[in-house]
Amino acid sequence: MVEQTTRYGLSTTVGLPFGEAVARVREEWAKEGFSILAEIDVRGTMKNKLDVDIRPYVILGACNPPLAHRALSAEPDIGVLLPCNVVVYTAGETGKSTITAMDPEAALALADNDALAPLAREVKDRLRRALTRVGEANG
Repeated sequence: MVEQTTRYGLSTTVGLPFGEAVARVREEWAKEGFSILAEIDVRGTMKNKLDVDIRPYVILGACNPPLAHRALSAEPDIGVLLPCNVVVYTAGETGKSTITAMDPEAALALADNDALAPLAREVKDRLRRALTRVGEANG
């Protein structure tokens, strides 16, 4: 089940191990027209830079080029809020992962540009559908 867990994120916990959850996010985001432009291995970075061990945790920077173009056309500086980030990390139970996507309505509201509201709703709907499908893949 997809939930609004924070003011800025939509989340679901799935019965998939970390690697499978990351792969499913990539697949389901692609179905909604998003490509992954960046992948940040937070666990690896924390280990390499701070010698700290944390749970597997990745940040995926997702972009839907036609939607990004619409946003940039309406607000040139909106790029500071792009791409649409999604995080995947191991949940508290073995074999489960949590997936949290940025809420584009919350993020784009920072621009205070009414022209972005319909776009933000469309992006949120796409992310919610993708999250729902990943959640349906519970192992």
